Amino acid sequence: MLHAILYMTENGCQRRGLPSQFGKWNTIYYRMSRWAKGGVLDRVFEHWKEEISSLPEVFSMDSASVKVHLDRTGALKRGRPVHWKI
Repeated sequence: MLHAILYMTENGCQRRGLPSQFGKWNTIYYRMSRWAKGGVLDRVFEHWKEEISSLPEVFSMDSASVKVHLDRTGALKRGRPVHWKI
């Protein structure tokens, strides 16, 4: 269950896009929903946070792991660079 949640988070996929090795997607969805409502996920993440903070290495996640649509990547648009308006 936790591996499936981490996989969805890391890969940005929806629950229906989970590989079959995690089991049925609807089982994952219903269990994750019950855990979220019951506070189980909060307790798991709090425990992980405590475990990670005791390690000497620093762990972080940045926006480089967020998927971006091709229109926003600076890709060529009709043969010329995209000009951003800020």
